[in-house]
Amino acid sequence: MNAWGRRDGPSIILKEHQQLTTVIGGMLQFVRLREQDGAAPAFVVFRSMLYYVREYPERVHHPKEEQHLFMRIRERTNELNDVLDELTRQHAEGETRVRNLEHALTRYELAGNSALADLRSQVEQYASLCANHRRIEEEVVLPVALHVLTADDWAEIDAAFGSNRDPFKGVELEEDLDKLFHMIVNIIREVSH
Repeated sequence: MNAWGRRDGPSIILKEHQQLTTVIGGMLQFVRLREQDGAAPAFVVFRSMLYYVREYPERVHHPKEEQHLFMRIRERTNELNDVLDELTRQHAEGETRVRNLEHALTRYELAGNSALADLRSQVEQYASLCANHRRIEEEVVLPVALHVLTADDWAEIDAAFGSNRDPFKGVELEEDLDKLFHMIVNIIREVSH
């Protein structure tokens, strides 16, 4: 039994938050290594991190939070409406920030070190947004959800988060994105030593 009782949804949400935090840490590490002119990873590593963020949190995780967790909470209480509105706004802002990161990386690839400060700034802003967002979900939303949602609500949420599938192809994404995540983590470890 996990820390959330028999609830799989919250455990999966926390795991996905932890994975995103690791990838963002890798982005920050990439920029630090580039600033040191050391053995920094190739640009493809950062692009892999961006791909992971765009495909998993932005296209799978956040929509499920909105369509299942947030919706069910709104049905049971008005207590978090403003918080859930803000989190939904932050989901949209996250997509914009990922696009900005892609542009900043391309500028850095083309212009060199003169564009590195902007890339670092974009990464730090994205990291800050995600850390605050994660904190609100974990410290405010999930405790209220555990208090107000019914067993039927949780069955739906658990099923939704337990079946990470591409809505267009019906193909499981979790295995491929898990492989990508582990590749990113291994590369971060290699260049950190």
